[in-house]
Amino acid sequence: MKRWKRLFCVALGFILVLGTASKYQVPAFASELTNDSIKQKEAEINKAKDEKKALQSGLTNVKEIKKQLEKSKAELADYVEELDAELVAIQNKINDLKNLITEKEEEIDQKAQELTEALSVQQAQYEAMKSRIKFMYEKGDSLSLELLFGSDSFGDMLSKAEYIEMLSAYDRRMLDEYVAYAEYVALCKQSLEEEKEVLDEAKAAVEEEEASLNELIEAKEQEMYRVSGDIQNKEAAIREYEADIAEQNDAIKALEAAVAEERKKLAAEQGRKYDGGMFTWPAPSYTRISDEYGNRMHPTLGIQKFHNGIDMAAPGGSAILAAYNGKVVAADYNGSMGNYIMIDHGDSLYTIYMHASALYVSKGAEVSKGDKIAAVGSTGRSTGNHLHFSVRLNGNYVNPRNYLGS
Repeated sequence: MKRWKRLFCVALGFILVLGTASKYQVPAFASELTNDSIKQKEAEINKAKDEKKALQSGLTNVKEIKKQLEKSKAELADYVEELDAELVAIQNKINDLKNLITEKEEEIDQKAQELTEALSVQQAQYEAMKSRIKFMYEKGDSLSLELLFGSDSFGDMLSKAEYIEMLSAYDRRMLDEYVAYAEYVALCKQSLEEEKEVLDEAKAAVEEEEASLNELIEAKEQEMYRVSGDIQNKEAAIREYEADIAEQNDAIKALEAAVAEERKKLAAEQGRKYDGGMFTWPAPSYTRISDEYGNRMHPTLGIQKFHNGIDMAAPGGSAILAAYNGKVVAADYNGSMGNYIMIDHGDSLYTIYMHASALYVSKGAEVSKGDKIAAVGSTGRSTGNHLHFSVRLNGNYVNPRNYLGS
């Protein structure tokens, strides 16, 4: 009887080694591992591979675009409008790619954590199995024989035989889990590597798209200089420019008239009032003022012309902010202004934001000072990425510096 108790204690000790007593205890997740976990990782790997293929095949063919635009060069206005549509499409691609990069960086952090946890579980399984192998090496089959031959009765022997079978089943289950988990760990590593490759592809794609964007902007700039620099076309270019400005002014005045008419319909106490506050800088990423308000030498025509705003040179795609609280009265495209926004601040005070690559607000929207309303670009009659920022008061352009402060 004493011998049976000793053997039972040894066996019980072995169970405890593999169970709660071991410092290398296998987390509960290992015993709950199913084929679904492996299938999920395989699906993530396939998704990452598809994303890589999409990135590689979705790059802009700038040579083909320039070839298609050649036929539009006869009419500069048509050329600019068609090229602007391509600039907007490429800028949207760049924005999507940058969002993908942010998303992939977050996924990589998550997958790296998953891999760390999986490796920890795998190490725990390894240590547990190592303890079992050591135990089996030291005891061999003698434990089973001693248990059986030490039985006090036939019924006792059957109980011990059942117990031995339970131990064998446990060993098999532990081995199966270890094999399955080794596959899961390998898939975790592969998934992480695939996500890193997608991230690298996305970063490379952003560089290529930005290069394509800059190439088209440069082509646009060269065409505008070519047309305005041609002596025979000089007078025609000046007339076209003046017609564009007249059209631009007509559009702005029409918008102001529409707002004035709307105000008449509102009770006096409901009318929007400008409280006299200073504006925020509408292009926080600007690197320099490329043109001030007032008379200046026109960059392509080479003659003195009045410049009705401030040009803030800034990176393409960077934020354009609402300078002050107000209501968006226009968010549209114009051949001269490109993508533009006009905001009513009350008391016949308006701000206008031109040449944007993307518009994030619509007509009728209420905006607050500092809200992101658009992205810097080079649409319309523009020869490089910048924000043309204008301020109008009582139907006339005024110096934006008066509202922007120092």
